[in-house]
Amino acid sequence: MERGRGKAGRFEALLAKPQQYMNRSGQAVRTLLAEGWAPGELLIVTDDVYLPLGTLRLKPSGGSGGHNGLESIEEAVGGTGYPRLRIGVGPPPSSYDLKEYVLEPFTADERAIVPRVLDAAAQAAHDVVALGLTEAMNRWNRFGRDPVEA
Repeated sequence: MERGRGKAGRFEALLAKPQQYMNRSGQAVRTLLAEGWAPGELLIVTDDVYLPLGTLRLKPSGGSGGHNGLESIEEAVGGTGYPRLRIGVGPPPSSYDLKEYVLEPFTADERAIVPRVLDAAAQAAHDVVALGLTEAMNRWNRFGRDPVEA
């Protein structure tokens, strides 16, 4: 797992990036739990095909919605009680298999807004640490209703 440390406001933060397949994300979470992190101290960042491209949603808990990576994390944590930041990638065209779709490169039109969405997601994660989840949810759960103007 790759790691980086930083500050968000007056708080220190650890960024941990799993290096295994997304479907096995729970392995990295188990490592963090074994090091003393509590599930509520984590912020899981994930893609979401049920949200329009560019939409951000912070939640304190919730189900996997069929996302294999979140199912793996739920198994590691022993439930759904961990915060997450969902980044909308939009639904697949009807002709696509979901697994194919999430691994496809973005189209040119999509690539035009991805940097702005990633910057916003990084700021949202920063705000979770610096301001707390509730304040960050109030600030960021509106982002992406019109991602081109956000």
